[in-house]
Amino acid sequence: MDIKQTYREEAIELLSELENSLLELETNPNDTDLIGRVFRAMHTIKGSGAMAGFENIASFTHDIETVFDLVRSDIIPVSKELIDLTLNSCDLIRKMVDNEPPDEKYTEEIIGCYKEMIPLDEKVPEKNDNDNSENIIGDEIEEITYRIRFHPADNILANGTNPILLFNEIRELGECSLVAQTDEIPLLKDTDPEKCYLYWDMILTTGKGENAIRDTFIFLDDNSQIDIFIIDDNSPPVDDAKHKKIGEILVEREDISPDELGLALQDQKRIGEILINKGSIDQDKLRSALEEQEHFDHLKKKRKEDEAVSSIRVSSGKLDTLVDLVGELVTVQARLSQISLSGDNPDLLPVAEEVERLTGELRDNTMSIRMLPIGTTFSKFKRLVRDLSNQLGKEVTLTTEGGETELDKTVLERLNDPLIHIIRNSIDHGLESPEERMARGKPREGKVHLSAIHSGGNVLIRISDDGAGLDTQAIKLKAEEKGLVTRDAELDDKDIYSLIFEPGFSTADKVTSVSGRGVGMDVVRKSIEGLRGSIDIESRKGAGSVITLKLPLTLAIIDGLLLQTGETRFVMPLSNVEECIELVHEEDVRTDDRNLMKVRDEILPYFLLRKMFGINGMRPSIEQIVVAELDGCKFGFVVDEIIGEHQTVIKNLGKIYRDAKGFSGATILADGTVALILDVNGLADIARMEERMN
Repeated sequence: MDIKQTYREEAIELLSELENSLLELETNPNDTDLIGRVFRAMHTIKGSGAMAGFENIASFTHDIETVFDLVRSDIIPVSKELIDLTLNSCDLIRKMVDNEPPDEKYTEEIIGCYKEMIPLDEKVPEKNDNDNSENIIGDEIEEITYRIRFHPADNILANGTNPILLFNEIRELGECSLVAQTDEIPLLKDTDPEKCYLYWDMILTTGKGENAIRDTFIFLDDNSQIDIFIIDDNSPPVDDAKHKKIGEILVEREDISPDELGLALQDQKRIGEILINKGSIDQDKLRSALEEQEHFDHLKKKRKEDEAVSSIRVSSGKLDTLVDLVGELVTVQARLSQISLSGDNPDLLPVAEEVERLTGELRDNTMSIRMLPIGTTFSKFKRLVRDLSNQLGKEVTLTTEGGETELDKTVLERLNDPLIHIIRNSIDHGLESPEERMARGKPREGKVHLSAIHSGGNVLIRISDDGAGLDTQAIKLKAEEKGLVTRDAELDDKDIYSLIFEPGFSTADKVTSVSGRGVGMDVVRKSIEGLRGSIDIESRKGAGSVITLKLPLTLAIIDGLLLQTGETRFVMPLSNVEECIELVHEEDVRTDDRNLMKVRDEILPYFLLRKMFGINGMRPSIEQIVVAELDGCKFGFVVDEIIGEHQTVIKNLGKIYRDAKGFSGATILADGTVALILDVNGLADIARMEERMN
C-alpha cells in the first residue's frame, strides 16, 4: 500500500476522532484533555499530509493548528463559532483527502475566519512542514519513568509556595504516584508552624522529558533539594527482569545500606517487617518503596497489553476474499465428512474429524476478524444530530449505549443509511420544538437514544426518542386518503404503525429538505429485510417512540436448519426458528380457508411450502411444522422432513433471481447439490398475499 493510500485511511479515522472531540468540546469547553486531542489530531493531519504529498491539506490546516495552539494556551476561548468553523473545515479536509476539488472561495473564507481569530500580538512564524523532527501518524515520544525526591527548603510555606499545586503540575505530565515522608517531623513542642518538615518521593512515567519536570520546580528556593533519576527507559524486553524487589528498591534509594539488606535477608520474615523492626526504615519509606514496585508492575502489565493488541491494517477486499475461501473450505470439509462416514476406509474418519475441528476454528477466527463494534457507527451520528437540530431549530441530545456490541462489517456498512433515515424522522417528526415541549411540561431539550445489545444470534438496535409519539389517528386518515386502507378497516396499533413503511407514505403537511416526500421509511424496511432482519415499532402518544431493528450477526456463514419438501431442500436461518412440531393430517384444521393448529392452547396459522413453491408430489402422513416469529406474531411453515442443523455458507442468487420472493440466497450442500435459503420476511409476504387472494 503506497503512502498516499495509507494517509487517506488514517486521515479518515483522525477526522472521525476529531469530529467527536469537537462535539464533546462544545459541551465541555474548558476540558484541556479534549483541547489537546483536537490540537494533536489537527497537527497530525497537517504534518503527515505534507509528508504524504497532500500539500493543500498541510497549507489549509496551518492556521487551524495555530488557533488551537492558542486555545491550549488560554488565549482564544472555545466558542460555538470556533466549533462550527472547525466542523466545516473537517468536511473540506475530507474532500481534499478524497481528491475532490473544494470550492476555493469558500476555502479562503474559512481560512480568513481563522486568521481573524488570531490576535495580532500572537502571530506565529511559519513552520517548515518538511521538518522530519515531527512524528507522523501513530508515533509518540517514548515514555520514561523517573524517581523524584523533592526535599523543599524549610521556609517554603513562609514564602507562599503551595506544594500541592506543584504536585498537581507533576501529575499533568503523566502517570504519577506520590508518598510523603514524615521521619523529620519533630515533637509537637519543637514544631515551628511556619516551617515545612515533610519531603516527598514521587514515581513519574512521562514522555515530556526531564526538563519539563525541572521546569515545574523552577521558582523554588535554591535551598530546596530536587533529585531526579531515570529508573526505566521503556527499553525491551518487557519481562520479569525489570521487576524489582522491595530490598533492591530501598538500597537503590539509599534508604538502607546493602549490609542492612543482607542481614535482613538472613531472616525468614518479610523484608519490610524486618527492616521496620530493626529501625532501619520507617513506615513511610517502606510505603514509598511499595508504591514504586506497584508502579512498575502496572507499567509491565500495560506494556504487555499494548503488545497484545498490536494490529496491522488489511484492506477489506483481502478480508472478503479470505471469508470466501473459508466458505469454500467449509463446503469441502462437509463433503469430506460425508465421504468418511459412508466409506470403508477407517483411517479417513479421524482425518475428517481433525479437518472439521481446524475448519471450525478457522471459520470462527475469520468471522471474528470481520466483527466491528457498532460504536464506530453510532459516533458518526453525533454530527448529524447537531446539524439537523440547528437546521430545524430544535434542541436535541444524542446518547448511546452498547457501543461495544459487535456486528459483521458488511451489516454495519449497509446499516448506515437506514439509521440515518430513522434518526432524521425521530428529530423531524418525533421531537417537538422547545416551546412545545415546555408547554407540555417537558424539558426544552429532546433526547434521542441509540442502544445495541446481543440477543442470541442477533443484535437488537433500538432508536428511541422522548417526543410526541406516533399519532395513530393521523396515520390512519392519511392511509385512507391514499387508498391504503378502507374507512371501516379495524386496525390495531401494530397494523397502523406498519403503514408508515408503505411507499410514498408521509404525514408531513409540507415538503422540506428533511422530510415530507414519503421517501425513507419504505427504503428503511427494504434495507433491513435485505439484511435478513426485521423492524418493530412501539409508541405512546406524548411519551415518544422506540424503533427496534433485529439483525443477524453476520451475512457470510450462518447456522441453519436443513429442511426437505419433495426432492427439494431448503435452509432456514436458525435464528428465525422458534420450535419444530409434528403435523398429523387428522389434526389439520381449516377455518375460512386458513390452516390453523392448536399448540399449547394457542392457535397457530401455518402455510405449506409445497403449495407456496408449486412442488409436486403426495404429502406424507406426518409432516413437520417449523415455527417462526416475525413482528411478535408466530406462524408455521410445513415441510416433509427436518434433516437437522447445517453450517450454511451463503451464496448470492445472482442478478436474474435477485427479486425472487421468499429467498435470501443459496448454499452448496455436502453432496454438491444446491439448497435455497429461506427468507422469513419474504415468506410472510407471500403468505399474506395468498390469504388476500383466498
